Amino acid sequence: MDKKNNSNNIGHNKKSLLSNPVEHIDIKSFDARKIIDGMGKMSFTSRDTARAAGIYNEMLADKDCSIFLTLAGSTSAGGCMDLYTDLVKNNMIDAIVATGASIIDMDFFEALGFKHYQGSQFQDDTILRNNYIDRIYDTYIDEEELQACDKAICEIANTLDPRSYTSREFIKELGKYLKTNGKKKGSLIETAYDNDVPIFCPAFTDSSAGFGLVMHQEQNPKKHMTIDSIREFRELTEIKLQSKQSGLLMIGGGVPKNFVQDTVVCAELLGKKVDMHKYAIQITVADTRDGACSSSTLKEASSWGKVNITKEQMVFAEATSVLPLIASDAYHREHWKNRERKKFSKIFK
Repeated sequence: MDKKNNSNNIGHNKKSLLSNPVEHIDIKSFDARKIIDGMGKMSFTSRDTARAAGIYNEMLADKDCSIFLTLAGSTSAGGCMDLYTDLVKNNMIDAIVATGASIIDMDFFEALGFKHYQGSQFQDDTILRNNYIDRIYDTYIDEEELQACDKAICEIANTLDPRSYTSREFIKELGKYLKTNGKKKGSLIETAYDNDVPIFCPAFTDSSAGFGLVMHQEQNPKKHMTIDSIREFRELTEIKLQSKQSGLLMIGGGVPKNFVQDTVVCAELLGKKVDMHKYAIQITVADTRDGACSSSTLKEASSWGKVNITKEQMVFAEATSVLPLIASDAYHREHWKNRERKKFSKIFK
């Protein structure tokens, strides 16, 4: 039977299509240490995953290491939202560099009380469009709720002084807003705000934030806020400069991955002595043969002076399938309990 034609049995009305919310995995509820240990004795992606877990634990055990999480893709919508929150809450991450979609369209969106829903990649997209539903592979979003998210960004921007902000500054304002106005507690934005973990979105306008800020500037043509991506590059470089060592946990690639790696080059151009990122993990399904891999492979990045290749691991896997194991393993090995919080947000006050 043709799966595409069979999709008509899934249901055509909006209520039935948006009836099964995505549930976010809880890395504390299971102990992946035995699985990771077993995978380390295997081959292929299993052994790569186990080696990545080992490198992440080394980052956590290294008291001089600042750990950067980079997010690209849709893992937050796909069920990893609580995982990222737990990494921040349990001092397993010191700074975040992400796409605007990961932070706004997914995390801020759910913090407003909205949800992502399990769907089907075989559903007729014309039916989804007629019901005003957006699709991320097999996950659905209510477009009307997403537009409410756009409008909330606009309303928050309308309350701020008309000047330039880094994405970090603006996301901090979102965290402050969610403290009193959030419907779902414990979002990544709010948790990062509570723990002084800065969030940077170098391509911030490529998200609901962009739509909301365009609306804000349209409503306030002469006095409005704007995003200064150059200053935020300098801010992220300052975090690198204040870190004795650094490690990268990179989910996907693209702009967030390149942005955090480029801090090494930026520091050198400013005449500052700085080490390459000592540890690096990337989980991706991107290919390398087109010269991209959604930004360079880790070994390739070493040729640019960005990443030390002694402790690096590429894991070629869809992140929701391996990241919960790596994160649960690290959580239960408890190296995070001996780390001091870096509280990098405080250096910009």
